[in-house]
Amino acid sequence: MSARIYQRPKNAMQSGKALLDQWILEFAPAEAKKPDPLMGWAGSGDMQQQVVLRFPTCDDAKAYAERYGIEAEVHPTPPRRLKIQAYADNFR
Repeated sequence: MSARIYQRPKNAMQSGKALLDQWILEFAPAEAKKPDPLMGWAGSGDMQQQVVLRFPTCDDAKAYAERYGIEAEVHPTPPRRLKIQAYADNFR
């Protein structure tokens, strides 16, 4: 069982920064999704894909993965780049 640990990215459609300090542990899919013969929806029998664990720090997420023998890969958060500009720059 493998998983990935990452920090939630900021939503590009909103300016709020709520819940960005949480670290998330998601399990990797164990089997490929296949279409349902009746409805055509994609699905699988893998229940681990539905589990999303949230932690306050990266170290807590790593400790949880080690405690339960989960192979976890940490994806570092990319640095945020701010584009500083004045309102008057829109009219140049």
